[in-house]
Amino acid sequence: MLGKTYPGQDCSAARALELVGERWTLLLLRDAMFRNYVRYSQFSESLGIATNVLARRLDGLVASGLMEARVTGPRADHREYHLTQKGLEMKPIIMALTAWGDKWLGPGPVVFRHSHDGGLVTLEPRCSQCREPVDVGDIGVQRRAVDAR
Repeated sequence: MLGKTYPGQDCSAARALELVGERWTLLLLRDAMFRNYVRYSQFSESLGIATNVLARRLDGLVASGLMEARVTGPRADHREYHLTQKGLEMKPIIMALTAWGDKWLGPGPVVFRHSHDGGLVTLEPRCSQCREPVDVGDIGVQRRAVDAR
């Protein structure tokens, strides 16, 4: 069984995977982002996930700061799970996975639309300097400059 951490990796992608690399976690985020689910019962019905796994994943999302739990009734176990800004900013990741799946595995049931005008929303790599689209084959990597504080 694979571990949950990547201690030998000096990599932001590896650190992000420590938080969201388990499949149920990404699906929970998807449901919160695009279906506006906030209740345990909604996530459970949507995913058919075992209750102990669901509880652990939601607790993990809260602990990592991607969601916050809000008590909604007289009992502390009546909670809603809301995305934080940190969690909401995972939206392009879900969109990119969906676009890749649509292209290489077959179109899924959704497209992403701008809530203001209904236009299609796409993700496209662009150069910050010339603002032109960049082909994925032309994207390289370079070590980040060390901050000399």
